[in-house]
Order: sequence, then C-alpha cells, then structure tokens
Amino acid sequence: MLVAETIIMNKMYNEITKSENTASIGSLLLDAGKISASDTERIIALQKQNGMRFGEAAKAQGLINDEDIQKALSQQFNFPFLTASEENFSRELVAAYQPFSAQVEALRAVREQLMLSWFTDAHKTLAMVSPCRGEGRSHIAANLAIVFSQLGERTLLIDADLRQPQQHALFHLQGGYGLSDVMAKRADLTVVTQIPAFRDLSILPAGTVPPNPVELISRGFKNCLQQLQTQFDVILIDTPPAEQGMDAQIIASLCHGTLLVARQHKTRLNDLQMLKNALQDTGSQCHGTILNNF
Repeated sequence: MLVAETIIMNKMYNEITKSENTASIGSLLLDAGKISASDTERIIALQKQNGMRFGEAAKAQGLINDEDIQKALSQQFNFPFLTASEENFSRELVAAYQPFSAQVEALRAVREQLMLSWFTDAHKTLAMVSPCRGEGRSHIAANLAIVFSQLGERTLLIDADLRQPQQHALFHLQGGYGLSDVMAKRADLTVVTQIPAFRDLSILPAGTVPPNPVELISRGFKNCLQQLQTQFDVILIDTPPAEQGMDAQIIASLCHGTLLVARQHKTRLNDLQMLKNALQDTGSQCHGTILNNF
C-alpha cells in the first residue's frame, strides 16, 4: 500500500473512532470485518449529510444488517451474545442466541430474585432439581448460567448428572474428563472449561459416566465444591432427576439451596411437593419453582 493511501485509511479509521458512541460502533464493525476501510468514506459522508448514526448509515447502504448492529452494541455495552451465523452452541441456549426474547427476560427475572435472596459471599451454590426427566432442568440451568455471566458474575455451571449428562452437548464440548474424573482423582480442576464467547462463564462437564454415581458424589463432591467456591461468584449445579436416585438430594444438602424445575402440563404437583419436602429434610432451602413451558 502506498504511503498516501495508508494516511487516508488511518484518517478514516480515526474519523469513525473519535466519538464515544457512533465511532465505537464503526470501529467494532471494521474490526469484525463487516465493513472495509474503503466503505467508511461513503458511510461517514451519508452519516454527516443526514445526521444518522454510523450503524444506520452503514445499514442504509446495504453493508450491514440489524444483527450486525446488535452484535456491535453487545460488545460496546459488554453484553455478550451470539448471532445466528455463529454455530458455537446448541440452539436450545436461547440466552446466547435470543437474548431479547420473552424466555430470556423471564430468566433475567429469576436471576435478579436469586441475586437478592440467595447469592452472597456466604452462598455461592445452587442445585437445579426436578422430579422427573424431560422437565427442562438442564436447559434451564444452562440458560440461567449464561444470564448470570452476562451480569458479570464469575459463573460456573457444573453438570452433576452422572447418569445422562447434557451440558457437554448443549455447549458442544469435546468428550473428555470432567466432574466424575475429578472426584475419582483421575483428573484435577483444570478440566473446568472457560467459554470464550462468554468471558465470565465456565463449565465443568460430567466427564466419564461412572458405574457408581451416588457413591462417587457422596465421597467426593463436597471437597470439589469447596475448592471451586473460592474461584467463582455463582455456581449452578445440574442434577439427575430425583426419580433416578438419591444424587440430587445429596447434592442439594451440600449446596444448602435449591431451585425446582417443573414442566407445564407434565410435572405432577404431588411429585413436586414430595420432592420439595425431601429436599427440605436434607437442610436445603428451596428458593422457588420455575414452571417451564418453552
């Protein structure tokens, strides 16, 4: 590139980055490759002519779309989410792909209530429990973990369902060591996986499916949890359905806090009440029920 061309390109880059709002959108779009340096002169001219925002001017010229603008805004306001073109995770993670939907607004409401009523320096762990399989517990746990991380809380999602784990599939994690291997002393806590798309979110997958999940959790989960509480602000734990064994009750007794998950038109009220009573008998405090109808 000629020296004169370099000076011109630098001048245009400075033009789109010099103001606090429109400039940062422009620089983010430029850095993401959504627009080229040669596009910026036309965008800036239209922006000044019509008093438009940089993103609006770029969209009016057909260079970007609404999704590109939302993605740039998410970076500007430190609110990470993924666009439809980013195939990182399962589409069941609506908090990642549809952060402005009714489902995610409901999850944010749950998050805020939990921040007020439970998560403090003294309480960092919460078990997600449901009576039966197929009630959406893993789905809710994963999406709730994302919205906590979007708040800037150092969030860890543990897949403690050592019978039929789901979190590795939702987050498209490669098979390998996880919680069961840590508790069996076959691995250490370096198996915790930080999710690059969400700076404050980490996952501890279930790992190898063991032949003795109840015994493994009984003897190893407490120590594992104690180590992790020094590293994270919020720890959400996906558990096996209560109908499959004592795993969930043991985990709940160690967390001291639980959130019940039920599915509309599927979960029986009697099953939910019996589970709540059983959890309270372990000394775990129930912080409410999410009625899942999505």
